[in-house]
This record gives sequence, C-alpha cells and structure tokens, in this order.
Amino acid sequence: MTVQVENVVDRTAFARVYAEVQQFYARHMYLLDSGAAREWAETFTPDGVFAAPSAPQPIVGRAALTAGVEQAHAELRDKGEQHRHLLLSVDVAPQQDGSLVVRSYAQIIATPRDGAPRLHLMCVTRDLLVRDADGRLLVRHRRVTRDDRA
Repeated sequence: MTVQVENVVDRTAFARVYAEVQQFYARHMYLLDSGAAREWAETFTPDGVFAAPSAPQPIVGRAALTAGVEQAHAELRDKGEQHRHLLLSVDVAPQQDGSLVVRSYAQIIATPRDGAPRLHLMCVTRDLLVRDADGRLLVRHRRVTRDDRA
C-alpha cells in the first residue's frame, strides 16, 4: 500500500511539472510567433544558448536572441508570411539537479498573406530547462535539428 501511495504522489508531482512545461512552451511559442522578441528572449537564462541549424554558430545570450527574433520577424512581415511553431510529442525527463531535459517534435507552419498554410519545417528540439530564483522555467540550452538535413 505504501508503494502505491508513493507512486500516486510521484505521478501527481510529475503531472504538475508536465503541465507546467506545456504551459511554458505555449507562452514561449506565442511570444516567438507574435514577434515579442525581448519577452521571448527572457524565457532563456541570461547566458542561454540556441543552437539552430539555420545559424552558423549557436546564438548565446538574451541580447543576441532578441536581435535574431526581431530580424526574422521583420523578414517574415516584409514577405507577408506568418509562422506558427507547434511543439508535439513533448517528452520531459526530470534530472537529479532539478533541471528538465525536454525533447519534442517542432512543426513550423507558414501561412502567406491570402494563401494556404503549409508545413515549412519539421524539427526535433532538445532543451535543458532550469528554474530561476523565483522558480520560473527558463531555457538554458536549446538544440534544434531539421529532418531535411542529415
């Protein structure tokens, strides 16, 4: 009976963390897609790393993350296209130090003005999430790989 109760407590705690991670990504991707560059960058640690296949080097720090999103959002606006990032099959692995390793599939849907939506990219995202002093989740490191590149 004790094991059963402990398992229920563990499952309940994990369910809370999983829901928190889902909510984190819902806000995180909304900020990205709406062009709220500074707010999106603040969901990373101050020295957060974003290793994307489209960048020749990993992007490090909130200032660089902000600038990258501002540039990308301006290019999409000029092109007349909206991108939406969807995270699917989110796998959360709590670590001994309290961090979370999160792996997910990311679909980027592109919708041109007056056009039909299309799948733009299919990726795998691997994040290391940590908590700040207030207990909020932040991305310390993100690595994205694209399915169309080996």
